[in-house]
Amino acid sequence: MRKITAIVLAAGSGSRMQSETKKQYMEINGKPVVWYSLNAFENSRVDEVILVVPEGEREYAQAEFVDKYGFKKVAMVITGGAHRYDSVYHGLEHTTGEYVLIHDAARPMITNEIIERCIDGAVEYKACVAGMPVKDTIKEVDETKTVINTPARDSLYITQTPQAFDYNLVHESYIKMFSKGNPEVTDDAMVVEQFGHTKVKFVEGSYDNIKITTPEDLQIAETLLK
Repeated sequence: MRKITAIVLAAGSGSRMQSETKKQYMEINGKPVVWYSLNAFENSRVDEVILVVPEGEREYAQAEFVDKYGFKKVAMVITGGAHRYDSVYHGLEHTTGEYVLIHDAARPMITNEIIERCIDGAVEYKACVAGMPVKDTIKEVDETKTVINTPARDSLYITQTPQAFDYNLVHESYIKMFSKGNPEVTDDAMVVEQFGHTKVKFVEGSYDNIKITTPEDLQIAETLLK
């Protein structure tokens, strides 16, 4: 049996939420945002969960999110780093699974169906991400906001999380990235593409699998989760 780990990233500051409360700790329908991701993985075939939180908040997160709600699969709560990629690497250093799903706690709409597709994709392809085709026309612009290109919609996807990988592949890719210094990456798939020299496949996510970034996103999530 393959062991599967989920890293749940809840170490962000949420500066665009216009609130002193970090977005992962805000409540949606009576539950903190991070609860939804932890609950989804608790009720999936994932074997262990590593929760990554801001510095100085390990004890708080353990008491308020893990112990309070009885999440048995959370193997540990660890401290993140200065950047998202630092937090991911801290999580990878504590992973014991053969496959790993990396998920942003700010996406509370994750479902078991998405988790299953990501696990299957990691096993089959070694690297996959949840995502959906874009609905809108996308324009590429220059620094003056002048359109310079209109890419074909059928070649564009909205990238979501979880992003799922063979553990050795993603771990070694991160090590290579840090050895180069000053990484300029925006997600885990990019790390594997550039430093693992591996093609990444898309698996079906959901248009509901939104990321909570602004107060308006919180309202949308509340409506969807009802």
